[in-house]
Amino acid sequence: MTRNSRWERGPRVVAIGGGTGLSTMLRGLKSRTKNLTAIVTVADDGGGSGALREDLGMPPPGDIRHCMEALANAEPVMQELLAYRFPKDSGRLTGQSFGNLILAALNGVTGSFEEAVAQMSQVLAISGRVLPVTSADVKLEATFENGTAVVGESLIADFKKAQDCRIRKVRLLPENPMATPSALEAIREANLIVLGPGSLYTSVIPNLLVDGVAQAICESNALKMYVGNIMTQDGETEGMTLSDHVAALLEHSGTGLIDLCVANSSLVDPAMVQRYKAEDADPIVVDRERIEAMGVEVVERPMLSGTSIYARHSADRLGEVVMEIYEERADTKIF
Repeated sequence: MTRNSRWERGPRVVAIGGGTGLSTMLRGLKSRTKNLTAIVTVADDGGGSGALREDLGMPPPGDIRHCMEALANAEPVMQELLAYRFPKDSGRLTGQSFGNLILAALNGVTGSFEEAVAQMSQVLAISGRVLPVTSADVKLEATFENGTAVVGESLIADFKKAQDCRIRKVRLLPENPMATPSALEAIREANLIVLGPGSLYTSVIPNLLVDGVAQAICESNALKMYVGNIMTQDGETEGMTLSDHVAALLEHSGTGLIDLCVANSSLVDPAMVQRYKAEDADPIVVDRERIEAMGVEVVERPMLSGTSIYARHSADRLGEVVMEIYEERADTKIF
């Protein structure tokens, strides 16, 4: 079988999340299967996305745009246009992404955010599909262990640091918004479902709070894995181990959400660890026994990028590891 035919006949993979973590995953998988779907959170309310959301009443386009950039096969000039941000002296356009503006215009032309994403995907000739998890106008609320709460994804990190305690749970407002039918269909048809990497409470879990999404994942016969982050996140997961991440996922969804937890085994450079400590972040502790006590197997593989100044996954290595595990386990699902 040729490389191209393997790509065309690759497994139906659904990657769920948001932010740079999901974009990294997509870059790693796009050359390994044609049948790739990204399901993306729309709870962001900060930056340029938040401004468009407030002004136009549309879902925030930022995370969607990042995913389309990762999967695009467009000319280099179009790639540059998508990523272009207007500089500080641009008036009301300061800091706004041109790619976000394209999506906003398509949203107005088509009258549907889901259709706007589909049309832009065609223009960019993306590999696979990018789907918003819901078309509803939702906001994210975080409740903390001391009983306080804050509404707004962009406010959670600073509020958490001020409260100096962990997040207990998050929810969407309004609760249980309707999922896009195409997102639920993709989950039901998937051979492999991947959650993460990415911000636990603001990128990954919000997708599970959309009506029917967690249930569809739990009921799926696909191989289901969670890719853990390499570092804890300042203002979100300080002091949390990998088992704490898994527990939070299960508490916001239900049993059967994941079969495997994939963790990085590469050592983070000590100098980099010290830089992160200044931001109250550390390498995530992989407490295997506690994770496996929840019925989730742990697989550790080296996935750290050797070129980034940050402790992030290598997109190519991440895609390779995910597909290796799928090929090893999917036929038997023995864990």
